[in-house]
Amino acid sequence: MSRGKIRMLVEGALMVALGLVLSLVKVYTLPNGGSITLGSMIPVLIFSLRYGAPAGLLAGVAHGLLQLIVEPYFVHPAQVILDYPLAFGLLGLAGLLQTRPVAGIALGMAGRFISHYLSGVIFFRQYAPENMSPYLYSAVYNGSYLLPELIISSLVISFGLRSFAKPQGMREA
Repeated sequence: MSRGKIRMLVEGALMVALGLVLSLVKVYTLPNGGSITLGSMIPVLIFSLRYGAPAGLLAGVAHGLLQLIVEPYFVHPAQVILDYPLAFGLLGLAGLLQTRPVAGIALGMAGRFISHYLSGVIFFRQYAPENMSPYLYSAVYNGSYLLPELIISSLVISFGLRSFAKPQGMREA
């Protein structure tokens, strides 16, 4: 195995571990799963932007499986797949837009949202208030924690990119 692949593997493992630790720091937790965290998706998103979608998808799946082990919430085997490995794996889509990080973050988060949305419509429709469409309920419920996560992730990553960018007029040594 080449040094570059070993480095990517180690970095991926560290990012997944960091994401898991950050997921335990909750700003707000919803009653039926989902929470606003201290940027728990940022490490996987950064890894995806750095190494591309295939590596990001694998890191996201690993993160999702660890989430399932640490904080399981399941009602059906198909729901487990939608809410854990698939939803978190789709964060890796950010790697498709490496040159446009904020758009990549939005794409990865949209993938995660769609997976949770489908799970909500199929498996959690009974929690929708009376006279409310389960489609609307799932969109509002999942959007209520994923939209703040999108904003947090975008701001932190954008700020980080700017703060580490080379100042104008600087020459390489």
